Amino acid sequence: MKRMLLLAFALILIGGMVFAAGSGQVRSTGPSDSIVVGMTSQPVSLDPTTTNDLASIQVNRQIYNTLLELDENITPVPSLAERWVWEDPSRVRLFLRRNVRFHNGDILRASDVKFSLERAAASPTVGFITGMINRVDIINDYEVIILLNYEFVPFLNHLAHPALFIVNERAVREQGDTYGRNPIGTGPMRFDNWVTGANLNLTRFDDHWGGAPRVRNITFQFIADAAARLIALETGEIDINYTVAPSDVAYVNSSPNLNMLRGMNIATEYIGFNFRKTPFNDVRVRQAINYAIDMNAVLNAAYMGTGGVANGPINSMIWASAADRLEPFTFNPVRARQLLAEAGYPNGFSTTLVTNDTVTRVDVAEIVQNMLAQVGIQVEVQILEWGAYLDMTARGDHDMFILAWGTPTRDPDYGLSIFHTSNFGAAGNRMFYDNPRVDALLDQGRQETNQARREQIYIEVQQIIRNDIPWVWTQTGEHLIASRPDLRGFTVDPGGFHLLWNVYFE
Repeated sequence: MKRMLLLAFALILIGGMVFAAGSGQVRSTGPSDSIVVGMTSQPVSLDPTTTNDLASIQVNRQIYNTLLELDENITPVPSLAERWVWEDPSRVRLFLRRNVRFHNGDILRASDVKFSLERAAASPTVGFITGMINRVDIINDYEVIILLNYEFVPFLNHLAHPALFIVNERAVREQGDTYGRNPIGTGPMRFDNWVTGANLNLTRFDDHWGGAPRVRNITFQFIADAAARLIALETGEIDINYTVAPSDVAYVNSSPNLNMLRGMNIATEYIGFNFRKTPFNDVRVRQAINYAIDMNAVLNAAYMGTGGVANGPINSMIWASAADRLEPFTFNPVRARQLLAEAGYPNGFSTTLVTNDTVTRVDVAEIVQNMLAQVGIQVEVQILEWGAYLDMTARGDHDMFILAWGTPTRDPDYGLSIFHTSNFGAAGNRMFYDNPRVDALLDQGRQETNQARREQIYIEVQQIIRNDIPWVWTQTGEHLIASRPDLRGFTVDPGGFHLLWNVYFE
């Protein structure tokens, strides 16, 4: 209700005046070949091998292409590679599309593919996605052979992951550390400019190999506050709001000037524990916190019933998910106090819970803060800007934190890789969770070719993780996106990697 009143009051103050993002000029609300998207956070980098956060990927998806893509049936289909042939189980030959231009005018060559893939394979941030690549051999300008360290069943799915966007070798070498602010891809949109903390602008690449996109300009406007983002959509300052607060869904549904777009996603929201910090290195404390939280109440209060209560590290949209087999935690504060006493904390303890400035996560943090206080755990909530938040949790300077993890390859290897010790910190394992058995099983699953055996391995991994409790399972995610009612051509991508270049207004 408070957010609704704030929204209505702000709309009255604006009085129908519509301003362009950061420009101070009136923005037309009629049909246009320019699209403005409201995002909660700005990208960390536009270099695809140095980051794996959603905000960066959402922009990079417009700038770059991968060798393959996944269609709606999760089947690899051609993109920069027109076709491919498995010469043996660990050796695939790719035939590149000809006459593909980078945004700087260079023609895509096999040397760019070799450079991109081997650079990604060596990246500490995305190496878990690409670490099975041994090397790339150039046969000619339009033909490469990728040699794997071992047979890896879902490798083609990995070639469709944004970590393997193909970059321009010359541009990366010339620009060095500044490349992440001056990207050169083969995608339908080319980078124009980035005003830190304000907006990022892309322009149409007329020489795109797939044909010139319908959109001439895309602006990503960074608006952290959920109410302000919705106001900007209502007044025409933006055309798409990538993140609608659950509490605003009813308002959007009731407005004739807004269109609500919903779709389940492949992510699981969670509260993570830092295993390197006392008392979270004690499983009884982690159990107690799970018992102390009424997750159904959290889902209703913070998420307004959107999505569903999570149960396990990968949700049911991913094959080999054990979400329906794992024993869920029930709300039991009495048991929580018993476990705390057994762990040596009969009077509880003080700790911190850090989150980024997304309104729903802040709501979750405050609700959990109140619930944990009922069992003697005093929680200080810390709220950080997205980039600072990722840096802090990658370093391990946190106690508890709120994040989400998805599985864009649609294979459990990716979804569970976050729990491997090789991925400590920025690569995803911000819990610093360490279980040799899980490492061994994940390594085994990567090299297992029998589908039934792979499933057994990943089910066992999930059962071990359930017993070790590195997370409080919170929500199985749902994309909540709002747009202008005359917007056409936009489809909600389960991974959040929404395509924008052929969106238009009717």
